[in-house]
Amino acid sequence: MTTDKPKKSSFIQGPISSTFIGDSIAKHQSKTTIGAHQIFLGQVRADEMDGKKVIAIDYSAYETMAETSFYDIREAAFAKYELTCLHIYHSLGVVKTGEICLFVFVSAPRRKVTYEALEFLVEAIKEKAPIFGKEIFEDETHTWKKNS
Repeated sequence: MTTDKPKKSSFIQGPISSTFIGDSIAKHQSKTTIGAHQIFLGQVRADEMDGKKVIAIDYSAYETMAETSFYDIREAAFAKYELTCLHIYHSLGVVKTGEICLFVFVSAPRRKVTYEALEFLVEAIKEKAPIFGKEIFEDETHTWKKNS
């Protein structure tokens, strides 16, 4: 599919707000061939390691490479599943515990495909996108996040 629209970035500076998420959902109400939406919201946890609690994650990325990864992941999902819409947003910069850092939103005519597509997408993003998280502890030390 070719479009003349400028390419939007998948990255958002800081946490992804509930207003942004709500507005994204509301924009799809006019698309009346959609029968189901699924969203995944990744939230920063207050994990504890070696007696220290995580208070935030500072996300960084090779943005051009990550955007290419997101594009490839989207294309694979559209080829594999009957989707109407698919959106991926990831935070850059500091996101505090309890805040949202990943928002994946899929829409389709039928609900079952949205469940399958969403799981495929989240796992592919975690595996393939060059995004890095520095977990910041309450004592201001840090460690690099490892995806499990």
